[in-house]
Amino acid sequence: MQSENKNLDFNNQAFFIGIDVHQKSWNVTIISSERTIKTISMNPSPKELYKYMTHNFPGGKYNSVYEAGFSGFWAHRELESLGFNNIVVSPTDIPTSGKEKLTKSDIVDSRKLARELSNGSLKGIYVPDQLIQELRSLVRARAQVVKNLVRIKLQIKSYLNFYGNKFPANYEITNWSGKFIKHLRSLRFNYDIGKEQLDIYLDVFEEQRNILLKIVKSIKKYCTDYGFYERVLLLCSVPGIGFINAVVLITELVDIKRFANFDSLASYVGLVPSKRSSSEKEYTLGLKVQCKRKLREILVEASWVAIRQDPALVASYGRYVRRMSKQEAIIRIAKKLLSRIRYVWFTQQKYEFSLK
Repeated sequence: MQSENKNLDFNNQAFFIGIDVHQKSWNVTIISSERTIKTISMNPSPKELYKYMTHNFPGGKYNSVYEAGFSGFWAHRELESLGFNNIVVSPTDIPTSGKEKLTKSDIVDSRKLARELSNGSLKGIYVPDQLIQELRSLVRARAQVVKNLVRIKLQIKSYLNFYGNKFPANYEITNWSGKFIKHLRSLRFNYDIGKEQLDIYLDVFEEQRNILLKIVKSIKKYCTDYGFYERVLLLCSVPGIGFINAVVLITELVDIKRFANFDSLASYVGLVPSKRSSSEKEYTLGLKVQCKRKLREILVEASWVAIRQDPALVASYGRYVRRMSKQEAIIRIAKKLLSRIRYVWFTQQKYEFSLK
């Protein structure tokens, strides 16, 4: 084990450490006093990096950064516990030169991270606590199972159409009942092979549906056990927001007060247009590409429900569609709905319908 080098003293000297994280190894670049000291490769271990820094640069102030990605936030939490001032950054927020784009490598990436950290040009993303992160992962797992169910439904419908079994039109979108599954299992093919394949598809469908029910039950349990349920009920008072959407909002936004104002929240969700300036002209482009796409999707879906429930939103939607398309109008309604969610979350008061 390496021990601290007593002959060296870097008391309060700042070190900027760029970490290019991978599953099997880390590439680490160390900068101090605007000078690159060393780029090394090591095992993916915060403790090993800590031992290296305290042995070679004892007494220094260790500032570190890595990109958000597959590795999550475990390394961030461990580095912080070891005394590093660590941040996690979005890859799209890292300034990159044209040369670096052409010569991309792990070493180049770690040097770029260390350089930009020393320049003060990097801003860390919000890191949720462990509890909310685990609940978020469970909620995202539910979304993945829903996608699996949609996919297997399409496979079953395609398979039946391929063999001339007409699929009932009223089941194309709605939930499949136990009675309907029993009907599908009763369908006959010329040979047992065809029937067995259909049964396999249906087994997968029922398995995924049981998993979905288990996940939803777990989400409800943990929301109750860990004190989220009151906030869920509060958000459910907003028109168009149901239980699952409320939990998605809570786990993705976490703390509504971390957004300085409504504009920054709307930008984060992706309900503001991108803009580009050229000379004295400013061009308005489409909605932001860099955003929380899932949040934007559920807000748009909720808005279609809200305009059938909230008189004020009904009136606003009517005014919008007189001068723009329905799709453009519903985006503006989604932004109004987000404003209502923010107000309810801030004030901790249930939403009340009004004509304004």
